Amino acid sequence: MRVGHWTDPVGVTGCTVVELPVGTVASAEVRGGAPASRELDALAPQMALASIDAVLLTGGSAFGLAAADGVMRYYAERGRGVPTSGGPVPVVPALALFDLAVGAPTARPTADAGYLAARATGGEQVLRGRVGAGTGAYASQWRGPEHRRPGGLGHAQRCRGEVSVAALCVVNAFGDVDHGGDPVPLDAAESQWRPFDLAAGRTHTTIGVVVTNARLDKTSCLLVAQGAHDGLARAITPPHTRLDGDAFVAAATGRVEADVDLVRLLALAAVTAAIRSVDRSP
Repeated sequence: MRVGHWTDPVGVTGCTVVELPVGTVASAEVRGGAPASRELDALAPQMALASIDAVLLTGGSAFGLAAADGVMRYYAERGRGVPTSGGPVPVVPALALFDLAVGAPTARPTADAGYLAARATGGEQVLRGRVGAGTGAYASQWRGPEHRRPGGLGHAQRCRGEVSVAALCVVNAFGDVDHGGDPVPLDAAESQWRPFDLAAGRTHTTIGVVVTNARLDKTSCLLVAQGAHDGLARAITPPHTRLDGDAFVAAATGRVEADVDLVRLLALAAVTAAIRSVDRSP
């Protein structure tokens, strides 16, 4: 996979494109209660869609999904997409997070931003940091604005023999990043608990892409996406709340034969490590 970003440091937002090889198969799963997404229905195993071209991760909440128009334009210019009588139609699933309250209220990725991020996939590969979709991301937001911690983009890869799974995650979580210690004790959680405010609190979401070189069908990719969420649940406390739009796309490039359960386990490990890589400060 190739990764490109568009970053608005003033507006504190951005978007990230993950370009995939021709013929890549994918599916997706959403577990958070407040998702913003595009083209995920087509990834269901029973749908006719055979492959995808790229995945967009974007800030700007649902407004940022407009960046997918620019990503589609970029790949259509290069002849990629589903062949139709009107020309190729690129398939670009998109996942968005909420960062509208961080920078300028009107700052959000546009179609032009998506085009630039897709074009940047040919450049330097930046896989971690507050860049692209992770520019305005934070974690530990359940503790209140004064105690939240920087989030952003995280990456990790896990291999077993010839089988490889890479995870790229954008952490903008309601909960804490758990670095492998004990979960938050219940007494501590109760002492710092703030009631969920659905009117003012839709400011979270952890989204990501898991890519494997295994040869999988869409049903197997769905199982791998479920494994990715298992990794999220290990790395974030609490996970999958009603205020998060947690979602993963799992993609398979079809290079090597592999057992789907092994791929799912590697996805769990890769996502756990990718999320934990975002914030390792004391």
